[in-house]
Amino acid sequence: MSVFTTLTLQEVQVLLHDFSIGKITELKGIAAGITNTNYFVITDEARYVLTIFERNSLEELPYFVDLMTHLAAHDIPCPAPIKDKHGVDLRLIKDKPALLVSCLQGADINAPDEMQCAQVGRVLAQMHVAGESFTQTSKNQRDAAWRSDTAVQVMEKLSSGDQSLLNQVLGFQSNLDLDALPKGVIHGDLFRDNVLFDGPKLGGFIDFYYACNDVLAYDVAIAVNDWCLTEAGEFDEPRLNAFMQAYTEVRPFNDDEKQAWQGLLCIAALRFWLSRLYDFHFPAAGELTHAKDPDYFRNILLKRATPSALSNE
Repeated sequence: MSVFTTLTLQEVQVLLHDFSIGKITELKGIAAGITNTNYFVITDEARYVLTIFERNSLEELPYFVDLMTHLAAHDIPCPAPIKDKHGVDLRLIKDKPALLVSCLQGADINAPDEMQCAQVGRVLAQMHVAGESFTQTSKNQRDAAWRSDTAVQVMEKLSSGDQSLLNQVLGFQSNLDLDALPKGVIHGDLFRDNVLFDGPKLGGFIDFYYACNDVLAYDVAIAVNDWCLTEAGEFDEPRLNAFMQAYTEVRPFNDDEKQAWQGLLCIAALRFWLSRLYDFHFPAAGELTHAKDPDYFRNILLKRATPSALSNE
């Protein structure tokens, strides 16, 4: 959600001239996140979000667009793609795909409480259930193969201690069998900055561009690794319990998921340590970009890794 592609107000007015959204009066770049370019498009009727996709081709995007349309139709609070007068949603600008979506009410929060964690857990479970009737599928682009390939790219940038840690956790990952676990649509990046709260009420989930079909409990592990932590990276048990209780009231974990839970927490931390390492050492050029600290997730990984993941065998 950084600004890699600079647009002018006039360029956006031309791009969106076939959309029934009123007169476009203002354009504001959104300086957060690290993958796509986002702007607030402000009209005399409403506010929207325009996303310019920096890494996805036009052919890759219908899954994400149709998924958001499906979830919104099933009462999951998320951005709804906006179609033009001809029923078309995706456009090209500067040879990059672009999508206009509704702008949800609210803002992200830095210090969630138990009630807010419970709301996120409940809506995540509802999203997983709603995804059962979504017929399209998409491969996880940040799966185990990606984690292994990215590890090779960043390995030489690391200290000997971090190289050892990474190799040990990769070995653990290679022996982690997740084939029996329930799979479906996952958000894949449900951090605090991808959830909006309008006062005490959850306003919605945003940024579905890592959504894919994968292990549902892995999606939960990604979320709690961000929503339920103390400043030291330990789990805040009241918030974790509130999140998990609310989630499992809607979609209970089965025995296989319970047994795999610690391993899922570990590889969820590994995934984000690797992505932050890559963005830190191989930054993309962007007007308002910033790379997040890789050590933050290195420390979480150390706390999540099981003894077998850190063994020297």
